[in-house]
Amino acid sequence: MGNPGAKYEGTRHNIGYDLLKIIAEGAGVPLKRDNKFLGNSARIVVGNQDICLLAPTTFMNSSGKSVALFCDFYQINPSEILIIHDDLDLSPGVVRFKLGGGHGGHNGLRNIIQRLDNCSDFARIRIGIGHPGCSKLVSNYVLKKASTEEKKMIEVNFNKILTWLPCAISGAWEQAMTGLHSDQQLSKKES
Repeated sequence: MGNPGAKYEGTRHNIGYDLLKIIAEGAGVPLKRDNKFLGNSARIVVGNQDICLLAPTTFMNSSGKSVALFCDFYQINPSEILIIHDDLDLSPGVVRFKLGGGHGGHNGLRNIIQRLDNCSDFARIRIGIGHPGCSKLVSNYVLKKASTEEKKMIEVNFNKILTWLPCAISGAWEQAMTGLHSDQQLSKKES
């Protein structure tokens, strides 16, 4: 998830877009504008699985409209969805795979859950961006670019996500979650 337009490129709130672009580029497939989904989409193969990618071009808090249109068209069940999003509750450089759960105050997730008939049974890639320390500062914080140091920490973990993503997509979530967490622990010990 993220916000459309050059104004928001590289901001903390667009970290999900950033990873999705890397996934598409790694598969050699560009994300293309698709008006019927209110987003940019592509189809790729990960492992031996056919995967549909979607970057909603609605604003973050209206992401559910695009996701619902996409799911209706491709007959995708919520349990077959993987949402990539920024997470204020995780420090920069911390990433997690998660199955199901609530929105945790994330308005984009809240909107997706609402548009999927209040179903939250989808998987997520949570990318830590840290918290500014005060709830009044959150809106401004997520719409700014991360510091160079934070950006490096986040991007290091993109590679770890890409390593474990095929495992997660194949349905081996426990293995993927454990592997991703272990890789992050090793990185902390080495630094």
